[in-house]
Amino acid sequence: MIYLSILLALIACMVLLDAKFRLVVFASPLAAAISLLGGTGMFLLWDVIAIDQGIFLHRDSKLMTGIMLGDQLPLEEAFFLFFLCYQTMVLVTGYLAWRTHRAKAAGKVDAR
Repeated sequence: MIYLSILLALIACMVLLDAKFRLVVFASPLAAAISLLGGTGMFLLWDVIAIDQGIFLHRDSKLMTGIMLGDQLPLEEAFFLFFLCYQTMVLVTGYLAWRTHRAKAAGKVDAR
């Protein structure tokens, strides 16, 4: 349960950053939802394939809920993959926004 709580807290931090600077979900909700769900789904599929091939193996831990989405696929993995996608989107769009802001402050017109 501790691991899931940490993941939820980290996701909440990403939401706060996103809301403050309007980077991803707060900038374009539909596109963000499609990207987040698509990315998370792709990584879950990747995990399922790796589990089927015996590459990934779940080990019980007292830090986890014990709830399994599938054979060898804990609930926390879905939240981790969602966080991974959301964090990447916030970091990339945040960097681009920062770079644009910096270029405008320096008086440059083209901020690519």
